[in-house]
Amino acid sequence: MEDKLFEFVQNSIKEITGKDGIMYDTDFVKDLGLSSFDIMNLVCVFEEQFDIEIPNRDIWHIHQVKDVIHYLMKKDIQEGLSNF
Repeated sequence: MEDKLFEFVQNSIKEITGKDGIMYDTDFVKDLGLSSFDIMNLVCVFEEQFDIEIPNRDIWHIHQVKDVIHYLMKKDIQEGLSNF
């Protein structure tokens, strides 16, 4: 499941920002230079794909790709992942 999530996050980042070469420890701001607008667009993609709501307080703790993957795994997003 983790590999499939990583692929989904990679593809989402590339689609929204045009950036690739994404690794597990890639930092959204430090490495990719994403703006808060880019990050919110990514959050919206994750919420829509997995039919979840990610509260703002949780977004503040998501800095790297691996943080997104672990967060989504905790949310038990099996159904949204099967659609990917």
